[in-house]
Amino acid sequence: MMQKYRNLAYLCQMTPKLTFLGTGTSQGVPVIGCNCAVCKSNDPKDNRLRTSAYIEYKGLRLLIDAGPDFRQQLLRADVNNLDAILLTHEHKDHIAGLDDVRAFNYINKRAVDIYAERHVQEALKAEFRYVFEAVRYPGIPELALHTISELPFNIGLLKVVPVRVWHARLPILGFRIADIAYITDANFIEEMEIEKLKDLSVLVINAVRRKPHTSHFCLEEAVALALRIEAKYTFITHISHQMGLYADVKKELPPGITLAYDGLCIGG
Repeated sequence: MMQKYRNLAYLCQMTPKLTFLGTGTSQGVPVIGCNCAVCKSNDPKDNRLRTSAYIEYKGLRLLIDAGPDFRQQLLRADVNNLDAILLTHEHKDHIAGLDDVRAFNYINKRAVDIYAERHVQEALKAEFRYVFEAVRYPGIPELALHTISELPFNIGLLKVVPVRVWHARLPILGFRIADIAYITDANFIEEMEIEKLKDLSVLVINAVRRKPHTSHFCLEEAVALALRIEAKYTFITHISHQMGLYADVKKELPPGITLAYDGLCIGG
């Protein structure tokens, strides 16, 4: 069951509604074959599908990333329609579920709009070659690709502001929609991009574990960045089992900063 974040009344007054469909790393939590305390935890907040978010705003229903848990996540969240998908980058844990857009092709009688950078589109064409072949098999997913860059763009009347971040050497995009910014799989943000994150109500930022990581923020780095950006509230996502138990980590975090968990719903 989806759970509303009720502790902060302010969030319930925000216009955009964001649901965390998944908050885990590429392996999810629990990790196959792992017997650590987090992977064996009975707390549902320690059970994490691969990272993805669903945003409802101005009559639009948007998905950020479509990883291998796409079908399970949308069924669990009772998402019965979708207008567009924003892709942050081309790694498998963020695109592997795209075959399941077929349900929305059927519901809406049209292709699903996919907003992605050109290099991400090239990866899609390789990963899902059957979707883009000249002679196409009946019933395959219908994807309408839209090229984006670091410049703001519109989906209908909705303005989306891309935020360039770096996943080690891989350039990826975060997204700002109204007063919410969503950034995953990053370990560096340039100064000019941080400027795009002023006056946020909610910042969503990745932190994979406590120890430094080669391509993700660690907890200390994510907290430091959050304190600098000064969003009213910050939620940490893309969390591995190495972070520790949700209940323990939550106690250590500064006011206004907390770990996200699957099913958490804010705004709306």
